[in-house]
Amino acid sequence: MESIGDASHLYKVERRARHAERPGFRISELQISPTQSVPWHCHSNVQDTFYVIEGEIGILLREPDEEVRLGSGDTHSVPPGRPHRVVNAGEISATFLILQGIGDYDYIPLG
Repeated sequence: MESIGDASHLYKVERRARHAERPGFRISELQISPTQSVPWHCHSNVQDTFYVIEGEIGILLREPDEEVRLGSGDTHSVPPGRPHRVVNAGEISATFLILQGIGDYDYIPLG
């Protein structure tokens, strides 16, 4: 699959904000409804570190298959190259930060 520099047009979220960005590192905030998700993807160089502010999310992982559930205050990191998908695991909107780095950001969509 082809690498994409900005995937915001590929999936809908309730709210998206960029809190910080510098070469090789960025912090974004996403809010997803109970029916929304971030589709399967991976990154070539950056690690995703998730920090849940409110609600619950599930991080579905491949290679190997795994599911990590996070609630308010929980964190989990996904290393570069590991396929993952983020879902709302609760009944209310979930708000979380994604710290991405260190390295050039890309988004590689997976089927």
